[in-house]
Amino acid sequence: MKYLCLVYLSQENWSACPDATCFAFAEQLAASGRMLAAEPLHPVGTATTVRVRNGQMSLTDGPFAETKEQLAGFYLIDAKDLNEAVAVASKIPPAQYGSIEVRPVRELALV
Repeated sequence: MKYLCLVYLSQENWSACPDATCFAFAEQLAASGRMLAAEPLHPVGTATTVRVRNGQMSLTDGPFAETKEQLAGFYLIDAKDLNEAVAVASKIPPAQYGSIEVRPVRELALV
């Protein structure tokens, strides 16, 4: 089953985990056959939020909502169940500085 591990960090901890550490973990995860994708994100100040209401598009600079921790990146993994996904998430290096949200990926129902 696919799980998305969302990495959240506060602005003061955004660069606390060195890229080399994250890269080494990603290589290890890929070698295990569990990693499907992983990418870091630029800081939240570079975000643009798009909304469409009544056919009209509006753009807002920045994130959808103000929060203490912001989405910093993700790992898309393959795990047999939630327990295995949580075990993988607990080893993601930025977990030491922020939090990792683990969510199962839902397949679209084609009806």
